[in-house]
Amino acid sequence: EEEIQRLNTNVKLFLEVNMGATAIGTGINAPKDYSKKCVEYLCEITGYEVVLASNLVEATQDTGAFVIYSSAIKRLAVKLSKISNDLRLLSSGPRCGLNEINLPPMQPGSSIMPGKVNPVIPEVVNQIAFKVIGNDLTVTLGAEAGQLELNVMEPVIVQSIFESIAMLRNGMMTLKYKCIDGITANEEHCLALVKNSIGLITALNPVIGYEASTQIAKEALENNRGVYELVLEKGLLTEEELDKLLAPENMVGNI
Repeated sequence: EEEIQRLNTNVKLFLEVNMGATAIGTGINAPKDYSKKCVEYLCEITGYEVVLASNLVEATQDTGAFVIYSSAIKRLAVKLSKISNDLRLLSSGPRCGLNEINLPPMQPGSSIMPGKVNPVIPEVVNQIAFKVIGNDLTVTLGAEAGQLELNVMEPVIVQSIFESIAMLRNGMMTLKYKCIDGITANEEHCLALVKNSIGLITALNPVIGYEASTQIAKEALENNRGVYELVLEKGLLTEEELDKLLAPENMVGNI
């Protein structure tokens, strides 16, 4: 929602036009009220609230709106790529990775290793993000390459932005329908990981105290034992108290 709002805000920059500014922004040779009539007709034709730039000389030279909007697209791409990285990591395994979630299998992953399935949908989104990030650099360089009021690189600027939009739109749809909608959790495995984690001591620290927590953590690490069983063994808490403290809904914080 934040990214949609950011894109919707930045796209409004394109509603500012310099029609009637002519070659350098002075409006020389343009008929009287030409700019005003252009804006009125553009509003009528498009249904958008098109406005005339307050400084036509600056507006003729500047391509900042493209740079800002492309940057917002890149920001979205970076977030999607990060999400895809997380999905790949959380689904890694099944025996030598985290294996906390299962991604829908899309295709056989290897002719060398039977049964191997790769996270191809998140990988596709990663690659789309790389392309969008590259397109944003192209937009930046194209905007920088203008001279005075002449921005001859606008064709590649616009092409890069439209390509990024199309690729991201298709990538997000693919990620949702072919990956996210079919994700399942390995609940038993996740629970076992939690119970075997020394990090559990963080949740118990306010209850059993720092010194006891430190000792439990040290012993668990040295003897390859679980925090859960050590706390019970030492009689620091009852099983009921432990289960309540370590319930997922009680461990996510109360912010």
